[in-house]
Amino acid sequence: MKTSLKNKFDSIIFDLDGTLWDSTGNVAVAWQTTTKQVGYVKEEITPEVVASICGLTYDDIFKKLFPYLTTEQRLNFQSICSKLELEVLRKTGGKLYPGLEETLQYLAQKYKLFVVSNCQSGYIEIFLDTSKTGKYFSGYQCYGTKSQPKFQNIQDVVNDHQLKAPVYIGDTQGDYNSAAKAGVPFIFAAYGFAGVEGERIADIDSLSELITLL
Repeated sequence: MKTSLKNKFDSIIFDLDGTLWDSTGNVAVAWQTTTKQVGYVKEEITPEVVASICGLTYDDIFKKLFPYLTTEQRLNFQSICSKLELEVLRKTGGKLYPGLEETLQYLAQKYKLFVVSNCQSGYIEIFLDTSKTGKYFSGYQCYGTKSQPKFQNIQDVVNDHQLKAPVYIGDTQGDYNSAAKAGVPFIFAAYGFAGVEGERIADIDSLSELITLL
């Protein structure tokens, strides 16, 4: 991130986990509590485990982490995890990345801001509420709403809000692939959970760099 991209876009679409906040610690607490309730999940759920699957859809997360479970067990475990996760986050929130408030305040004066995530329904709303940043965003979309791929949710946001020149900011290969498939330029949040291979218009090492970049 060395080149200014000012005045090139009319809107910014953010990924959430690994881009705006890190909720892995509290999500791990919720999921680990669930393992004790059900009794058939073998491994310990740590923040590192949760971080390893950030970017996947909520359904795919549980299929990847627990391939040995029966469909009935997996769906039951996922259901309990999802409810407890929201309860825990509603009380504790997640770890906001440094400079979040100031960066969004600056960007919202120049761009329409959105969030598109592969999370469950209710998750983005909790982020917006607990972080007190809801006032900066014009809209959001998630996997839990329509059970459709992220690229389609990006396209829906672009079309629904008649965006002419959006840019997507995320931290995983899935984010990059989704933005590319949606035809939206990509900025890599290098401080997040994963690396990205592919051509992007910029890399940032902190959220606050967006103030200089955009």
